[in-house]
This record gives sequence, C-alpha cells and structure tokens, in this order.
Amino acid sequence: MISDLAILLWGVAALLGVSVLSIAISRRDLATRLVYAATLGISAALFVIVTSRLITAPLQVSAIVLPLGLPWIGAHFRLDALSTFFLIVVNFGGAITSLYGLGYGRHESAPHRVLPFFAAFLAGMNLVVLAADAFAFLLSWEFMSLASWALVMAHHREQDNARAGYIYLVMASFGTLALLLAFGLMSGPVGNYTFDAMRSTGASPLVATAVLVLTLLGAGSKAGLVPLHVWLPLAHPAAPSHVSALMSGVMTKVAVYAFIRVMFDLLGEPTWWSSIIVLFLGGLTAVLGILHALMEKDLKRLLAYSTIENIGVIFVSLGLALAFKANGMGWAAALALTAALFHVLNHSIFKSLLFFGAGAVLTATGERNMEKLGGLIHRMPVTSFVFLVGSVAISALPPFNGFVSEWLAFQAVLQSPDLPQWGLKVMVPGIGGLLALSAALAAACFVKAFGITFLGRPRSAAAEQAREVDRYSLLAMFVLAALCLLAGVLPGLVIDGLSPVMLSLIGNRMPVQMAEPWLSIVPIAESRSSYNGLLVFLFIAISASLAALVIHRFASHAFRRGPAWGCGFPDVTPATQYTAVSFVQPIRRVFGTFAFRARERVEIPPPGATAPARLTVEVHDVIWETFYQPITGAIGFATEKLNHLQFLTIRRYLTLVFLYLISLLLVLVLWP
Repeated sequence: MISDLAILLWGVAALLGVSVLSIAISRRDLATRLVYAATLGISAALFVIVTSRLITAPLQVSAIVLPLGLPWIGAHFRLDALSTFFLIVVNFGGAITSLYGLGYGRHESAPHRVLPFFAAFLAGMNLVVLAADAFAFLLSWEFMSLASWALVMAHHREQDNARAGYIYLVMASFGTLALLLAFGLMSGPVGNYTFDAMRSTGASPLVATAVLVLTLLGAGSKAGLVPLHVWLPLAHPAAPSHVSALMSGVMTKVAVYAFIRVMFDLLGEPTWWSSIIVLFLGGLTAVLGILHALMEKDLKRLLAYSTIENIGVIFVSLGLALAFKANGMGWAAALALTAALFHVLNHSIFKSLLFFGAGAVLTATGERNMEKLGGLIHRMPVTSFVFLVGSVAISALPPFNGFVSEWLAFQAVLQSPDLPQWGLKVMVPGIGGLLALSAALAAACFVKAFGITFLGRPRSAAAEQAREVDRYSLLAMFVLAALCLLAGVLPGLVIDGLSPVMLSLIGNRMPVQMAEPWLSIVPIAESRSSYNGLLVFLFIAISASLAALVIHRFASHAFRRGPAWGCGFPDVTPATQYTAVSFVQPIRRVFGTFAFRARERVEIPPPGATAPARLTVEVHDVIWETFYQPITGAIGFATEKLNHLQFLTIRRYLTLVFLYLISLLLVLVLWP
C-alpha cells in the first residue's frame, strides 16, 4: 500500500507536470481554466489526504529517501504532525486560490507569464514542508523563491514592478544564505545534513546562538520580520492579486514553519534568553507593520503591511513558547504555540480573503488607490460583504477567528508572572502592551480600508461604473468568509486538531476543548479564562435582529435613502468626504514623529491672493533609510571604484592572480 507521504510526493510531481504543460499551452484560450482546474484538483486532493491523516493518525511519522540530491545522503522527506499541519495550510491555500483564479485569471493580461510558475510555486512550498535534509530543504526553498519571483515579475513593465522583483530576489538570496549557514552549523564537523542527525547532535550555547540569529535572518526575511520586511510591501502589490494572496497567506507561513522546525525541533532545548530576541522582534514587527499599513492609500500595500503586523503577532507567541519551554512550563508553552499556529491558520484564511477582495476591486475598477474608490457597496454588494467579514476577522473582533488566536496569545502573556527570570517578567507584559496597541491600530486600519473603499460616494468614474465580479471569485471569497466565522464559533475543534503538534514539539498539550459544554474553550482553567464563540455569535445575531426589527417596526415602515452628510458643505461632492490620508491624520500626528519622521507643512496665501492653501505631508521609511540606503550606497561606491579592474591588461591580471595565490599560501602557513 502506498503511504501518504508517497502520495504527497506524487502530487508534487503532478504539480510540476502541470507547470511544464502550461508552458506549452499558456497562450491558448483554454489554458487558464485548464491550469487552474488542475491545480485546484491536485491541491484539494492533497488537502484531503493531510487532513484525514491529522484526524486518524496524527502522531504517525513517515519517511522516504530518494536517490536524488547529494550523492552520499540522497533526498530525505518526512511527514510528521508539524509538517501535516502546514501542508493543510499550503494545500488549502492552493486550492482556494486556484478556484479564485478560474475567474480572476480571465482578466489576466499576461497569462503566459503567470500560469507556468503558479503550479511550480505550489510544488515548491509543498517540498519545503516535506524536506528532511538541509540540501533538499534549501533546494526547495530556493525553487519556491524563484517561482514566486517570476510571478512578481509577471507585469514587469508596470511602474516599480522591476524594482520590487529585484529587491525581493536580493532578500530571498540573503535569506537562503543565512539558512545555509545555520544548517551548516547544526550539521557539525561531520557534515551530516539530514534532520535526524541534527536532532541527535547537541549544539553548544555559542552555536545555538548563531543558529538562532541565522534562522531569524533566513526565515524572518521571507516571513517579513522587521527590519527584513522591505521586499514585502513592494512585491505583494506587484504580483497578480491571487498570487499576492498566496504569498501573503501561505508563503510567509512556510517561513514560519522553517523557524519552528529549527528552533523547536532540530536545535533541541532552547535557552530562556533566546526568547527575548524573538519577543522583541515580534513586538516591534507588529506595531511598525500596522502603523505603516495605516499610512497607506494603496489597498494592496495596506494589506501587505498588515501581513507584517500579523507575522509579528505569530512571532510574539513563538517567543513566549520558547520562554515557557526553556523553563519547563509545558502547559504554558503548549498554550503559546497553539496561539501561534492558530493565528497561522487564521491569517492564511482572512488575509487571502482580503487580497481576493482587493483583486475583485481591481478587476472592477482598475484602481488600487483608495482615494479613487468609494461607494462600491452599492455596485459590488457581495464583495463588500465578504471584505467586511475579512476586515472584522483581521481586526480581532468576535465572533470571528482572528479574535480567538489573539485572545489565546494574551492568555499566554498573562502567564508571564510564573516565569523565574526577571527580564522576562518585565519584558513580556510590555510586549503584551504592544500587542494590544497593534490590535487597536489594526481595527482603525480596517475601518479606514473598508470605509474609504466601499462606503461614501464614488471618487472616480471607474468606481461609479463598477460591477460585481464573476461567480468563481465570489465563491472563493464566500468559502473563506464562512471559515472565518466557523473557526471563530468552533475554535475548540481547531485547538484539539493542533494538539498532536504540541505533543510532538512540546511534550504537552492544551486540555481537550470539544468536551467543554456549549462548545466553550478553557485554555487553562474555567476560573481564570474561558470563551464561548457560539454564545457570542448568537448574542450578536439576536440583538442585531431585534434592534433592526424594533427600528423598522416603530420608526418607519419604508426605506429612505438620502445623501451622506457633507460635513456642512452645501455642495455635496466626493471632495467633502474623508480620504485615506485625512482619516489617519490624528494617528500620524501621535506616532509619526518617531515612526516615520513625519513632517506637516501648511501654506496659507495672504488675503486677496488666488493661490490655494496647501497641506504637504512628508513621511519617511526609517528602516529603509537607516539600514538599506547606506548599504546600497556603499555597494555602489565600491563597484564604481573597482570598475577599472575590468580594463586591466593581461599582465596585470596575472600579477593579481599571483599575489592572491601568495596570500593564500601565507594564510595556510600561519594558520595555527
């Protein structure tokens, strides 16, 4: 009987086959439907296989060695509880994105640049999660990066897309190099690159520290950790919208998988101080990510920066899990790691939904700039509804799924007084405050995103003439919206499903939740914390229905429609509405000085002058200007100075080679 792992590898081979086939047929009319239907079928089949495995045999471990890769070790692949969970995320994301692509792909201007790499991208992400040796992992990681880079460059002739692809490629290569060095350190002087050998090899504190830093650089650059996030707000808007959903909702989670695999599995027992680094970066990422999202008026860039914020939430939970595990608090570590993985699943759902919604808006209007949208709730009511669901979910409001995972993270924060180290006792509550701040700012951000895009009056002719999108796109968005509610109402089902991962990595798990009455969840003890998503949903639904009934029964029997309030202006025009920039002016004035070095300049003409008054706002990307501009400037200066080397004579080239060899010989002689 063929094992589940073998079937998964055959599924990956099928995806690669679809990629090769799409090269031949990508310019034909039926190519879009054929390719997306094939990836939908393959991803759905793989999703069913890994989901059934997580239910029926969650702790079973399967392994296969193929005669590929490095000659002396082959290519190792392994399927355990952790990889099973992330394969669920990858293949569900692939299936739902393929369903959306059946409709959205018909509007693609260059399908021959997208279709060959779409299936390859899905295959690469599957291989990363299945790989069980450093060579197979890094080869799959680089394949995934190159396939996604090709998708980012699909519209390379559009403004700034080539720059986005270049920065993404540089950051991806840097991340791969960091992971290569991390695996090299873990393999030790023997050079056995299999994950099993790394598990059995103990790492010294110095090596463990170096591996932590390198893994944060490698996985963090792909996930979007600050200050390694610079590629993400450039690449996500450049890619087609369904690819943006796949990159933001799924590929960043593959990077989270890489970090968990190294830190919780391969490296052995963590040290408590390693959690401080992860907690600090996670808290900083969460706050800066959502602040940048608030400043944006490009809808897809806003969603990209919001992804950075959610990655910060995940890494805060992972840092808590490391701290608790290092101190032998298995039950608290299981709580924190459950919160992290639950948020991994939730973010893959609601962020894909929001990018699908942004793609629908882009298809209907041709605009990403929120300043040119507005009033779409009347022209795209279905898209408006599902985008609202995604906005509420990502704002961590009950009864949707985003609330549950962030609530679990806060429950883990509240266990910090039990930690013995005073550094963690002081730091964790501060990080909890940053989480609370980022959650509040996220709610404000998506009030802005939904309100400016869908409410009010149209700000352009394109928004005024918009029409609802195709049924495939709407179906994909409805499925995701339903899952946002389902995971929020029945969180115990997800928590219990994650328990095999906790047992394999932590050796402990949260209490069984589905046995609780009324589908409540009790992460620690009923006296300390409990939540019931079903009762909250019923209360909201019943109270809202009663309020609507009373208003229509006693206020008026007829619907009346009038213009939106024009802020006292007699001329009701779209110019009197809030814009994406004016909406966040109070927040920019509070946080902008230190986060963006924001400056406002007001120009008021003298009395009698006909010139208009002007408000100029200057906002800086502090991370880019502080870290990356000096590096690029130094590289440019060095290359300019060294440019004359290519014009040397053959005699001088031979002299340089001779001096280089002499230097190497001296190093070998003087080496102790």
